[in-house]
Amino acid sequence: MMNDLTVRQQLEMLAEPGYRKFASSLIPNIDNVMGVRLPALRRIAISAARGDWRAWLAQAEDAYFEETMLQAMLIGYADMDAEERLRLVAAFVPKIDNWSVCDRFCLGLKFAADHQERVWAFIQPYLKSKLEYEVRFGVVMLLEHFIDELHIARVLKALDDVAHDGYYAKMAVAWAVSICYVKFPALTEAYLADCALDDFTFNKSLQKIGESFRVDAAAKQRVRAMRRSAKGVRGKTNREGVARKDESSGG
Repeated sequence: MMNDLTVRQQLEMLAEPGYRKFASSLIPNIDNVMGVRLPALRRIAISAARGDWRAWLAQAEDAYFEETMLQAMLIGYADMDAEERLRLVAAFVPKIDNWSVCDRFCLGLKFAADHQERVWAFIQPYLKSKLEYEVRFGVVMLLEHFIDELHIARVLKALDDVAHDGYYAKMAVAWAVSICYVKFPALTEAYLADCALDDFTFNKSLQKIGESFRVDAAAKQRVRAMRRSAKGVRGKTNREGVARKDESSGG
């Protein structure tokens, strides 16, 4: 059985000072990165998932970014039923304090595909949370597991209702809107013409759509023309032209 000390020892052996500096630069709000690459973390998590993972998870520590990431991965890899996984998800979410752990955690929760309505109901309180990373968790779960024909209208409505002012919450919404556009361009373009997104999130959504290789040039031009000015109206964009053409190339 893997114990916490063994995991720590493995991480210390795998840590790379040069990579630590690079990884830390990508996650500016934390200072506990050891410098272990994600493929190495995946190997440890998969190995742990094959053993007595419940005992390991019960005593796992999270002094380091990599230790928290291992827990996130393990919850996705280990074999269990949906309700047990949701209990572990609920216990883990308060540990999320950066975008990297949040996004990798959500990506790994593949079970959501087989339990969409249960997971949809589960994430709703997170979308209304006062905590930035709880909101980001809910939004990234939407974009990873619910942007499909059955849920697209509900996803756009849910994104419109997110009201948190945190940067990482807003950026998650912008990212989600851009993925909605890639998969359902007509519906999402209609949504953008009459949505309640604040100016920052709205313009970031347009920027991310414009950066996508899966959006054609004509669509990108239409989207750029919707950009709100710095002094534009917050909230809904009226159909008479409050949104105006972007005169810059930046987002």
